[in-house]
Amino acid sequence: MSAYDRIKLARDINRPTAKKYIDVIIDDFMEFHGDRAFADDHAIIGGIGWLDNTAVTVIGIEKGTDMESKQFRGFGSALPEGYRKAQRLMFQAEKFKRPIICFVDTQGAACGSGAEQRGVGQSIADNLAKMMTIKVPIITIIIGEGGSGGALGLAVADEVWMLENSYYSVIAPESCASILYKDPERKDEAAESLHLFAENLLELGIIEKIIAEPENFTDADATEEFLLKLKEDLIRNIKRLSSKRVGQLLAARYEKFRKVGRYKEIG
Repeated sequence: MSAYDRIKLARDINRPTAKKYIDVIIDDFMEFHGDRAFADDHAIIGGIGWLDNTAVTVIGIEKGTDMESKQFRGFGSALPEGYRKAQRLMFQAEKFKRPIICFVDTQGAACGSGAEQRGVGQSIADNLAKMMTIKVPIITIIIGEGGSGGALGLAVADEVWMLENSYYSVIAPESCASILYKDPERKDEAAESLHLFAENLLELGIIEKIIAEPENFTDADATEEFLLKLKEDLIRNIKRLSSKRVGQLLAARYEKFRKVGRYKEIG
C-alpha cells in the first residue's frame, strides 16, 4: 500500500486508543487530574497502576472513540495544562521510583489562541528537558499518530517503540505538502518523502522497536491478544531498564538523543 494509505491506517477511528491500552495492560489504574496551576486537560490521561507486580506511572494521549468523547478529549491535541499535568506525574514517579510508560496518539498539540496564550510551546520544552534527566526508566509507544512536538513532548524516553502502521513525524503530510508544494493535494508525495514510518525511524536510530499489528486490528479478540502480548514485552523491558544504575540510565538516554543526528540520511 502507499505511504498515505498507511497514514490512513494510523488514523483509523477503530484503532484502540490509549485508554484501551491502559485498561488492558495496567491493573488497578488510578487516574490523577489537573496541573495544579490552571485546569485538567482531558486529552492527557495520567495516573498510577500496576504492571504485573511493578508500580508504574502511565501517561497517554487519548483521542476518544466517538464524536462526544473526541470533543471531550480535544481530539487528542493536548493543551499546555496537559503537558504540565504529565510533568507533575513524572516528578511524582521520580520521587517514588516508579517507571513511566507513555502512549502517544496525536496529530499535534493544541494550536488555538488559548493554548498559545498559556504557553504550549514552553510546556512542551519543559517536558523535553525534564524527561532527559528524570531518574527512572521511560518507555514511550507510538500507537497511532505521532505528530510534531505534541508527540515529542512525551517521547524523550529510554526506548521509543512504534506500531508498524503508526507514524512519527515533525509534520503531517497535508501540512508538509501545503508548505513545500503549495498544494495540499500532493499529500501522497509528501508522505513518501518524509520517511515517517517505523522501519525508516528504526534505521535512523530514532526508535528501538517495531511492534507487529494483528491482521484484523479492529477485531476485539485480536486486539485483546495483541495487548496482552504487548504487556509481556513491557514487563520484560521495564525490568531490564530498572536493573540499570541511575547514572547508566541517564548516560544512555543522553547518548541516544545525541547520536541520532549522526546517522546516515535515508534517500
